[in-house]
Order: sequence, then structure tokens, then C-alpha cells
Amino acid sequence: MLERFARVNLLYDFYGPLLTERQRRFMELHYQQDLSLGEIAATSGVTRQAVYDTLRRAEAALEEYEEKLGLVQRFTALRERIETAMRLVDGIPGCGEAVAELMRIGSSILGEEQAVPGKGGRIACSVVSPNGCRKRFKS
Repeated sequence: MLERFARVNLLYDFYGPLLTERQRRFMELHYQQDLSLGEIAATSGVTRQAVYDTLRRAEAALEEYEEKLGLVQRFTALRERIETAMRLVDGIPGCGEAVAELMRIGSSILGEEQAVPGKGGRIACSVVSPNGCRKRFKS
């Protein structure tokens, strides 16, 4: 249930503006303000069944947009790749400030802005990967 709720919210974040005004209003009331179908019906002057039908049509529309455009899938894949890169970078020894800056950049891309103190100027370090390649990081 929680996974479905999270997915609908993510789909709504990407495709919500493509829904009708009524669908957007009911989606926001139900998924963001956590109102029941009965509460939405009472405040909107419609039946509970009308709210249910509108929400199901809105959810179906969101799924259809995702099937055709795939924005959520691409976002999720990119997010996973960035998180993997951040975990790998975090494990690099001896490059504290450069790693902190790379982590800050990764967090900002993911929308998780974190303040990482820096001394300014350029920071550089070299890392030898497991296959023997030397990597140089600068910021």
C-alpha cells in the first residue's frame, strides 16, 4: 500500500499538470492532505463514488503518461546511479575535501541539498582504481 501511495505521488509530481483541474484537486486532497473519499465528497458536493471514479481515472491517466513518456523511470534510474556513485566516492580514502564536494554535488542533483564546509580554492586528489587506472578529481 505504501509503495503504491509513493508511486502515485511521484507520478503526480511529474504529470500532475496534465490532469484536469478536478482530478488535480481530488488527488491533492486524497494523497497530499490525506483526506478520505467521504471527506472529499462532503467538501466537494459530490458522491463518494464520484470521488473514487475521478481518482481512479486520474491514476490511470498518470500511469498512461508514464508508459508513453517514461520520465519517472528515467528519473529513478538516474537517482540510483547517482546514489551508487556517491557511495563509491564516499569510500575513497585520502580525499576528504574532494569527496565532501562530490557528495555535495550528488546531493544537490538529487534535491537533497546539504551544506558541506569547504575552504574555497581548488581541491585535487588522485585515486588508483582497482583496475590500475589513476583518477584525478578537482573541484
